[in-house]
Amino acid sequence: MGHPLVDTIREAGVVGAGGAGLPTHVKADASVQTVLVNGASCEPLLMSDPHLMEHEADTLVRGLKAVMECTGATKGLICLKGKHAAAMRSVRAAAERAGDAIEARELRDFYPAGDEQVLVHEVLGRTVPERGLPLQVGAVVSNVETLCNVAHALDGKPVTHRYLTVAGEVARPMVVKAPVGTPVPEVLAFAGGVTIPEYRVIDGGPMMGKVLPDASRAVVTKTTSGLLVLPPGHNVVLRKVMDPAAVRRITNTICCQCSRCTDLCPRHLLGHTLHPHKIMRVFANQEMDSEAAKEALLCSECGICEKFACPMMVSPREVNAQIKQTLMKNGVKWPSTGVETQSNPFREERRVPTARLIQRLDLVPYDTHPGYAGEVTPSLVRIPLRQHLGAPALCVVTEGQRVRAGDLIGDIPEKAMGARIHASIDGVVESVADGAVTLRG
Repeated sequence: MGHPLVDTIREAGVVGAGGAGLPTHVKADASVQTVLVNGASCEPLLMSDPHLMEHEADTLVRGLKAVMECTGATKGLICLKGKHAAAMRSVRAAAERAGDAIEARELRDFYPAGDEQVLVHEVLGRTVPERGLPLQVGAVVSNVETLCNVAHALDGKPVTHRYLTVAGEVARPMVVKAPVGTPVPEVLAFAGGVTIPEYRVIDGGPMMGKVLPDASRAVVTKTTSGLLVLPPGHNVVLRKVMDPAAVRRITNTICCQCSRCTDLCPRHLLGHTLHPHKIMRVFANQEMDSEAAKEALLCSECGICEKFACPMMVSPREVNAQIKQTLMKNGVKWPSTGVETQSNPFREERRVPTARLIQRLDLVPYDTHPGYAGEVTPSLVRIPLRQHLGAPALCVVTEGQRVRAGDLIGDIPEKAMGARIHASIDGVVESVADGAVTLRG
């Protein structure tokens, strides 16, 4: 039987706040030696994790201790970049108060330092096997806000809010706290409004975030780390909305097989059998059943190949994603041996410095390192029942029902992996439709 704290985390609806949204009780119900706190904040422009590490370091440590207790870990390492000096001071002080089991570890400023497999290698000197998990090398990796939410769960407080960065073409770039389900337009208005007539909004960071199809209907979720407002013709936006057919056509005609995408691929540099330039070739020739095509399953879709490495403006990341989707649909799996690989001897020299990446992305004008500006207080929220990996939550409220912030509105289906969903404001259930619960305060 698992640790009782695992149930506490499960009941609070805590999920990975770093992006994927894996229910945290799944990670906590493991046995490892080390828990790594992913405070790398490696996506350019995003600043909510440094804010939390600076101002909520003791809360973070409390959540870390809880996960260490669940997993039996004897060591907790809070990993963050040295450039966040104020956050580093707070974390070091909190770690010292916590005792010898918890330490702060300084990371260098490169992308993607926050990829959990890269982080494990940087801090522990071990390599997660191909298509594997940090569990295989005795570690669990958890995001900063995730662990703060674990600490709140210990006090009986479920996940109802999210810290996020609002940046780009807004009047006042900021870190803000918003109830889950807050309409994106309200968050942008809180930041002083958009400063250009035509724009697109990216949910997340410029490298791995997604362009919202319709920002006017989008809402903040448990995994929304940022809202970046950019002109529709900005290179970051254009590469994310490129038509898949256009990607195929460009790949067939432009890729020159220079291999720069492979040379700078973070997973390739860890020694994994991933060669994006070879995958581009099999994609162009429609050799989807080849051994080289299977390498796409190892891609983390970090975007280095697409946004930094390729001199021809081709997108190996999108090619890998398309192939991966096809392979997974057909039930193709990577034949993992579970053996640690040997890192590339040029790995140190081929790291991508964040400052150079920001220049390449043409984001220098937006790199303002904004501070915390307060909390959005919407009168209406639309809370999706699926904000996590696994099955969507089952709605447990009805139209017209009055709820208070923190009340359960969606539960985990029986025998499924999922996460609970809670009301983020006091109000009345206005509707239950299209996989979401709308509350009016």
